[in-house]
Amino acid sequence: MKPRIALIHALAHSVAPINDAMARSWPEAMRVNLLDDSLSSDLAQGRGGSAMEARFISLAAYAIGSGADAILFTCSAFGPCIEAVARAHAPMPVLKPNEAMIEQAAAQGRKVGLLSTFAPTLASMPPEFPSSIELVPKLVEGGMAALDRADRATHDRLVVEASKDLRDCDLIALAQYSMAPVADAVAEATGRPVLTTPDSAVQKLKKMLGVAPG
Repeated sequence: MKPRIALIHALAHSVAPINDAMARSWPEAMRVNLLDDSLSSDLAQGRGGSAMEARFISLAAYAIGSGADAILFTCSAFGPCIEAVARAHAPMPVLKPNEAMIEQAAAQGRKVGLLSTFAPTLASMPPEFPSSIELVPKLVEGGMAALDRADRATHDRLVVEASKDLRDCDLIALAQYSMAPVADAVAEATGRPVLTTPDSAVQKLKKMLGVAPG
């Protein structure tokens, strides 16, 4: 039977990058996409805490009810909520959006540039890196706003320009799924290896479910 993977999104911009990565690297898997784009706006307005955790647990319960074999969340600013889901629905495999990329980054470099277009990510994500890593966070000012008005060209230009400040890092990690399409341009502009959250996550999901790489 084909594995059924629930992809839960808090930003509409995340849907295409993870589905593209799944199609490239794991076309056999069935994908279920759940989107609640009010989650990110509510978090940005300070509406987090236990109420937000309850919403995540409910979304996960719906996904499990649909027959999901594993759950991948695709917005990197909700680490504590996803941890609550993992506790509530254990032993279901539940993966944070950035978990696999952080593992890869920690294995490949000591000084890691973390590039983000969503300010709350730079509060929630850095503590997830090992203390041995020197993390250099960088916010792409105006990047998310450009995506919100469907201006991908401006978004990509801003990401590439911001990435140049991270050229002294060993590698660069792109925090948002929506940034994955610009990875090659960032690598060219900086001369540094670039990791993306969707590609790393698909690799780890396959491993979690016992699927051979490839």
